[in-house]
Amino acid sequence: MTQTTRDVQSGAGNSPAQSALAVSRGAPSRVEYRTEVCRDAVLAASLPRWHGYVASKGQTSASRSAAWLAVLSQGLRHRPYCIEAQEGQRTVGLLPLAYVKGLLFGRFLVGLPYLNVGGVMADSPDIARAIIDRAVALADQLDVRHLELRHEQPVEHPALAHTLTTKVHMRLALPASADVLWKGFNAKVRNQVRKAEKLGLTVHWGALELLSAFYDVFARNMRDLGTPVYGRSLFAAILRQFPGDAEFCVVRCEGRAVAAGLLLHGPGTSEVPSASSLRSHNSTNANMLLYWHMLQRAVARGQGVFDFGRSSPDSGTYDFKKQWGAGPHGAAWQFYVRRGDVRDMRLESGKYGRLVRLWQRLPVCVTRWIGPFIVRGIP
Repeated sequence: MTQTTRDVQSGAGNSPAQSALAVSRGAPSRVEYRTEVCRDAVLAASLPRWHGYVASKGQTSASRSAAWLAVLSQGLRHRPYCIEAQEGQRTVGLLPLAYVKGLLFGRFLVGLPYLNVGGVMADSPDIARAIIDRAVALADQLDVRHLELRHEQPVEHPALAHTLTTKVHMRLALPASADVLWKGFNAKVRNQVRKAEKLGLTVHWGALELLSAFYDVFARNMRDLGTPVYGRSLFAAILRQFPGDAEFCVVRCEGRAVAAGLLLHGPGTSEVPSASSLRSHNSTNANMLLYWHMLQRAVARGQGVFDFGRSSPDSGTYDFKKQWGAGPHGAAWQFYVRRGDVRDMRLESGKYGRLVRLWQRLPVCVTRWIGPFIVRGIP
């Protein structure tokens, strides 16, 4: 399917008098909207322009990079779309989307899967609403169950009638030095890190050469959690699209990888899209050593924020992130629902309890084989 649609909107919904006033003030008077399937040629031509627009909006997280359209196409075989608003040659709004399709759960349009942050960026609320209009129309055309926009702050639009705010982003403002960061931790955190060091655990940094070690830990932990695992191809695609900014940190105990994380550096924020540790080695505090070294890495790069990812308030993962000094920041995932319930795809709903318990009993080699085929169809 190849699709390119263009339409022009003048005055962004204003009356003629309001439009004339907007023109006199230098506001956009003629905006063109384009919805495109992001094939390789489109991405090659458009990514530099989109990168420039994201940077102009002051986005410090690599999660907002339009390069994720290529990652999701290559790593998960999703069909990427982008809705762009332009005034002349200038981008004034952007919404990257991925068409997620699977045999088990159906079809979805998501901005963007795998990531915690996404959704529309625009120079004005009117442009944002017009872009969402086109996303809603695309969702209807693709006959998806729902359109999902992973905003941090809700965007007003009549079609986005459902919002999930049950999770928060856990973020830590970073100081200028690792010494200052270390002194800010309580005694329990410092003692747990020291214990891992005294046990002789070693820390290793790298890219593709550490993919196997990272994935061994990640796949086993996902099995233990009862969750289908992403395929190795996703992480390989991330490394290709973010050279020098995506890296693995692996903690080894007597030569075996026991904790590992993917650290992604944006223009001002370092984040952890995926991290795991082996339950069999919880007593070594390998996970504490892993996060301490990832935090040090972010400080060394001069980053201002460390993003631990999303958690449900008062959950175990929330408390783990809170102990490092991270605080909650709002998340508002908004939905245009065409069929079903947005909670149907959430493990915390309890609907899939029996399947989770079954998955936890499967051999890891089986979950590594079939997991990627399942998870690519989950928004």
